[in-house]
Amino acid sequence: MKINGGNKRFALLLAAKDSDYVKKVYGGYFNVFVETFGEEGERWDLFRVVDGEFPDMNELHKYHGFVVSGSPFDAFGNDLWILKLCFLLQTLDAMEKKVLGICFGHQILCRALGGKIGRSYDGWDIGLRKVKLVDDLPPCSYLDDLEEIPPSLSIIECHQDERESAELAKSKLEMAEPDRKCWEKICRSFLKGPKLGTL
Repeated sequence: MKINGGNKRFALLLAAKDSDYVKKVYGGYFNVFVETFGEEGERWDLFRVVDGEFPDMNELHKYHGFVVSGSPFDAFGNDLWILKLCFLLQTLDAMEKKVLGICFGHQILCRALGGKIGRSYDGWDIGLRKVKLVDDLPPCSYLDDLEEIPPSLSIIECHQDERESAELAKSKLEMAEPDRKCWEKICRSFLKGPKLGTL
């Protein structure tokens, strides 16, 4: 499934199967991600990694960025597709490609880069939570286009897995979901980098 366009090319690494509801309401998760992060003139490709569909390793250099979706699977699992996804993420990191992980995507990226993922000792985290953003965040070019970064944002939690330690992981800023518009701006800006003309 592709949205054809100009020079920039992105890939969604889908780690969940489309439910009947998502298909009926949105036409599939791919459409949700492209509507959230896509822009006119871009090309977006879908790879259903949960079904073993991965991008060609010889084509990775053609992509500007990758998004790893959420999933009902455990990021610490050893299913073949999860292990292949870890290898792909390590390869993308070595290539210095931008990778945005959402929920499971954040956890699997952490695992691939040396962090440890496991079941939460406290059980399920479900509900709305305020997350305080880092006060002394080092300069990040992907945040330059934001008018203001609020001191905290709300996230919706529904998970039972967590990062146990991530000293080796390279993620410097954790992102999740709502305050939706602000999260979308931060994630889009990270994935796409500074706008042309601001380089």
